[in-house]
Amino acid sequence: MHNYDYIVVGAGSSGCVVASRLSEDPQTRVLLIEAGASTDDFWVNTPAGMARLFGSERFNWRFKTAPIATLDGRQVQWDRGKGLGGSSAINGMIYMRGQPEDYDLWARLGNPGWAWADVLPYFKRSEHNVRGASSNHGDQGPLWVSDPEEVHPAAHDFISACANLGIPRSSDLNAPPYPAVGVRQYTIRQGRRHSAYKAFIEPVRQRPNLDILSNAHVTRVLLEGQEASGVEVLHDGQRRAILAAREVILSAGAIASPQLLLLSGIGEAAQLQRHGIAVRHELPGVGRNLQDHWYASFAWRCTADSSVNHRLSGLRKYLEGARYLLTHGGYLALGAAPVTAYTRSEVDGPVDLQLSLNPMSFSASASGEVAADAYPGISASVVLLSPHSRGHLELASADPLQAPLLHPNYFSDERDVRRHLAGLRQLRQIVQAPPLGQRVIEEVRPGAQCASDEQLFDYLKRCGGTGWHPVGTCKMGHDPSAVVDARLRVHGVGRLRVIDASIMPVIPTGNTNAPCIMIGEKGADLIRADALAARTLAA
Repeated sequence: MHNYDYIVVGAGSSGCVVASRLSEDPQTRVLLIEAGASTDDFWVNTPAGMARLFGSERFNWRFKTAPIATLDGRQVQWDRGKGLGGSSAINGMIYMRGQPEDYDLWARLGNPGWAWADVLPYFKRSEHNVRGASSNHGDQGPLWVSDPEEVHPAAHDFISACANLGIPRSSDLNAPPYPAVGVRQYTIRQGRRHSAYKAFIEPVRQRPNLDILSNAHVTRVLLEGQEASGVEVLHDGQRRAILAAREVILSAGAIASPQLLLLSGIGEAAQLQRHGIAVRHELPGVGRNLQDHWYASFAWRCTADSSVNHRLSGLRKYLEGARYLLTHGGYLALGAAPVTAYTRSEVDGPVDLQLSLNPMSFSASASGEVAADAYPGISASVVLLSPHSRGHLELASADPLQAPLLHPNYFSDERDVRRHLAGLRQLRQIVQAPPLGQRVIEEVRPGAQCASDEQLFDYLKRCGGTGWHPVGTCKMGHDPSAVVDARLRVHGVGRLRVIDASIMPVIPTGNTNAPCIMIGEKGADLIRADALAARTLAA
């Protein structure tokens, strides 16, 4: 293994973009390091296979939070992608950017260059949108963005029910104005998952100046004085150093990037000293500002023609499988719930709720396996998009192979409780509204008896779950808790950047995969614009 100009740690939604864009210059030597392996697998490539990946040790880190006091001591599994493509290889493939106001807020918080007008060109640059180019979308990028192959009549009735309650219809949920209801788009290409690896790395993998090292666990960033000089990796049972002549880029995600900084002696001094790690640069914000989306789902028994459960159970699921093998079509070619409404929890408040409907319902077995219910059912969920609650992560030990302790502190801010309960009540109102209400027979989960605020909050805590969107643990900004500046450079440490979900100062009001890809696009441009001179490194 020789030396490189740039080392990118993490082949996920941001890291794949950074490595691909930097290696466009044939004179630039780029190494992309991934702790997992190939994700070329039938169930990874099949959109509906995501349900099987929750229990996968091969493709999923399956982190567990520490016991969460605000959830009565419950621990929550945090699914994170392990392998080429990162979480874009196991997610629901939803392509949602959030709202323009999200990015304008980032800029107002002291991050010039991150307002909506600044980031929209990067969203567009990455896109190959099947609808074609427009003022909001691109069609020349590597990432396929497509419409669902099939939208069930019950899903269309959800849109109509929302419209009947005053939520405007939208032909493009990735463009203002909001509130809005419509059909989602997905990172699916011709019936197959189009992960960041498939889009940005696989087509250029033969570039002679781009190397990929998989099954390699980065244990720390190497420092010379106050500059990053490379990384230490554990590969094939051996630890070794790999040097970077220009920069080291951490794109390992909102859990692993702050963990790596801490393991490298960059973080809160007291925490580092507690684990016997020498303090190289005190930066107390590392691991702080943790944010995530929380959601809860309801399920209803419905008329037989309102659900596809029968197509996904018994012998029919094998017919559906055969259809997919032959055509890459049918319900196995679909991502998560196809229709979504963005609404307000309070009449005069901001748009802070995401309500989604699926013309199917699922139950999980004791082993965690998810399967369609035996009865005709539909399900719908509520996500609180702008939580006020903040958590943190910390090292469990100085062992780089031990997962950090995750403390998300869901519902530690009472405003989140009030707004989420309002969303649950609003969802019930929509499902009972015509024409969707004519399809509904009875509510199965949690059931009509779950009616008071106390009962609904108890259900939210017991049966809700993570939205799989942890962000913010290496916050961008200039206040004392910030970790990187607006050019994504780690404060106080030269030649070291963080480019992934961890830099988000505030979580977007939408899904996070598309924003992570945008961050990779913009981050690569920032690196190229700064063009640090290469250093001569010792062998």
